[in-house]
Amino acid sequence: MTALITVIGVLEADALPAAARSAIAAADVVVGSDRVRRLVGADLPTAGVDDIGPAVAQGQRVCVLASGDPGFFGIVRVLAERFGRSAIRVIPAPSSVSVAFARLGLPWDDATVVSAHGRPLADAAAVAACAVKVAVLTGPEAPPEALGAALEELGATHEFAAVCGRLGTADEAVCVTDLPGLRQGSWDPLAVVVLWSGTGVAERRSLAWGRPDARYAHRDGMITKAEVRSVVIGLLALPGPGGSPVLWDLGAGSGSVGVECASLAPWLDVVAVDRDPVATATVTANARTHGVALRVVTGEAPRCLDDLPDPDRVFVGGGGLDVVDTVRRRLRPGGVIVATHAALDRAAAAATMLGHLTEITASHGRRLPDGGWRLEGANPVFVTWGPPA
Repeated sequence: MTALITVIGVLEADALPAAARSAIAAADVVVGSDRVRRLVGADLPTAGVDDIGPAVAQGQRVCVLASGDPGFFGIVRVLAERFGRSAIRVIPAPSSVSVAFARLGLPWDDATVVSAHGRPLADAAAVAACAVKVAVLTGPEAPPEALGAALEELGATHEFAAVCGRLGTADEAVCVTDLPGLRQGSWDPLAVVVLWSGTGVAERRSLAWGRPDARYAHRDGMITKAEVRSVVIGLLALPGPGGSPVLWDLGAGSGSVGVECASLAPWLDVVAVDRDPVATATVTANARTHGVALRVVTGEAPRCLDDLPDPDRVFVGGGGLDVVDTVRRRLRPGGVIVATHAALDRAAAAATMLGHLTEITASHGRRLPDGGWRLEGANPVFVTWGPPA
């Protein structure tokens, strides 16, 4: 089938290639929003999206004007599904996302991109909250300020939020703020919101877990020690990408387990929960230090778990047996629970529910005054794990 529909991406009128201008001039029917038509600046025979089908049926040449790259969260998907790819010719412009990152001077090959334009805001916010660097396309029903409110409610920890509006036009505006500023502002609804922490330039990461305790802020020894953390993460058997997997870190303390899981598997929706606001503030600080994104909830389990999405993986580092019992009832099929305990009687009771129990004892080498070495033992930690009984 000969291409009857030419889809043209428009970002800046002056940047339209000759092929795009020729296609517009030769079209029998031109479809495009008033905003995009103004960018093109021509007196065009216009029609609505509903006129595309009849025009194609009559063999007319249709030109569809779209903003940016129409194949990126754009109309190309709809047209290809209805008419087939062979009926479509696409002349793209730079995507609004690539232009937004260019304006900010940031690379975006490591960024997550999600759309809230014509899609549920809650879904986009849930993805954005657990992404290290993310661009969100907003729209009239999900403006940037609504996104900011949703992100704060989810406990997002991004340090910076940039609202990039009217890209490519004379009144283009790029404003860098933070999450409270995003929520409190009044923004152009058609924008790209970019979220990041630190420099926004990710360091090369190694697949390391059981990182030294000194790399985490913590108080009064409230941290899952490196050796125990290594075993816990191994037993969690972190799921791969796909299906939006969720991990709960309950009684998070410093958040070291959740932070390392988010670093190893950045596609995880990691939710760190602790009843102590000082602890949750520490979790947020450690997440920023290690360049990962996770959601932080201040509340006492199991009561505060009702509004969280059901988990695929759960680490219980604090809380009683009622927490383990609640978690195993919420776990998704194929999920795994790992819990740590200081007391053997509690570990035995948890193992009855979960099915497995082991003890971890580690001894650290310490230098003697004469240059020799001795071993300094730590208290044993009991680990239970398994699917629900």
